[in-house]
Amino acid sequence: MTKKELVSSIAKKAGLSLKDANVALNAFVSSFGDAMKKGQRLQLPSMGTFKVEKRSARVVRNPRTGAKLNVPAKKVVKFKAAPALTKGLK
Repeated sequence: MTKKELVSSIAKKAGLSLKDANVALNAFVSSFGDAMKKGQRLQLPSMGTFKVEKRSARVVRNPRTGAKLNVPAKKVVKFKAAPALTKGLK
């Protein structure tokens, strides 16, 4: 689904204009990004939980050359799906 299709779906289901749905989606994406940058969790009961976790530094091996590479520590966004979401996929 593209952003345009998502905005259209939101507008239809919420009874909003395309412009208002686009503004709402952009506000959600901005708020989501701000929360992740601050290291906060975002929990949407019918969808799941997003949280930031630290991934420690590690040494990996290039399978083609066998050379060892150092991968620095970094923060990543993790998602755990809610049971209601995974139930709907079956």
